[in-house]
Amino acid sequence: MQDHIQLERSLLTSFVDALRALPDVNASSPEIWSPPGPFHEHEVFTRVDLKVAGKPLVLRLETKNAVYPRDVREMIWKVQASRHGQPAGKGTPLPVLLAESISPGAKELLRNERIGYFDSGGSLFLPAPGAYIFIDKPAPKPFVKSIRNLFAGRRAQVLHVLLVRCVDWFGVHELAQEALVSPATASQVLTELEHFDWMELRGQGPSKERRLREPAALLNEWVQQLENTRPPALRRYYIPNTKADLLAAKIGQVCEVHNVLYAITHEAAAQRYAPFLSSISQVRARVLMSSSADAALGDLAAREVNEGANFVVIEAKSPGEMLFRERMDDLWLASRIQIYLDLVRGEGRSKEMAAHFRTAKIGF
Repeated sequence: MQDHIQLERSLLTSFVDALRALPDVNASSPEIWSPPGPFHEHEVFTRVDLKVAGKPLVLRLETKNAVYPRDVREMIWKVQASRHGQPAGKGTPLPVLLAESISPGAKELLRNERIGYFDSGGSLFLPAPGAYIFIDKPAPKPFVKSIRNLFAGRRAQVLHVLLVRCVDWFGVHELAQEALVSPATASQVLTELEHFDWMELRGQGPSKERRLREPAALLNEWVQQLENTRPPALRRYYIPNTKADLLAAKIGQVCEVHNVLYAITHEAAAQRYAPFLSSISQVRARVLMSSSADAALGDLAAREVNEGANFVVIEAKSPGEMLFRERMDDLWLASRIQIYLDLVRGEGRSKEMAAHFRTAKIGF
């Protein structure tokens, strides 16, 4: 409770300071106010009086911590209910949401409903007759970090399962088992996704189940997060005396002999599912590195190089990175979701191939 009070005070101060820094804008200090009239009986809220180029506005403020689309939908319902039966006029308070962080999807919903907002990163939106203020700034660092963590490590394995099996309902323990994570991790991920309003729920208590309702939105967000994430460690090799079209098969055979956990990905895998390029000169694979993997590289006569590599190893840290790999033509291929995400981070024409692959083999 004390933390929320401190956050509220900090947001109110920052909000008023941001308004006063704008040209031709005057803002009063926040005050607790109960509007007169039968429509507002027992109603109390924080108010700021504003003048923009001499035009008066009344702002009705509400403060929260982190705001996601689900929170915004609840606020929209409350605003619509409070407006019911009231004539719109110059004195009608403009609702404004103040929050430490507001997700991009939540901001879009607020703008569509013409509800103002302000976050600790400095983003500001105030729509009113005769006055329109819109300042868009990067999200606050703590929010950016929390979202980025959702798409990394074992949490990413949970997302992987939900995307691959997006038509299925899951309980927490079933999802955890499928994703090779703890029930606590699975539960945390589901809670975060519910904030984005991407999940469907059914049942209650221990029998509660969830299903991914917005797989395209989740996959799009994952791609966006990859743009700001350090790429995985790569080992680049040149394997001599092997034609490009036979290279993947040779790598697969040697890995099988040495019992190496691997999955072909990127262009070499996508081409087998949905041909797009006329030729492939390089094979990329996720490999769980071990002494067996080193022995396999030795049998392949693979020489580590800085340029001219025809075999690139993406170092896998755990078997969880091999979820949903598929067997095709005596080769283990990475899951279609993983192939797509790897293509998105690639060079050259890989992004074009990613778009083609998503349409042809993912479908959302």
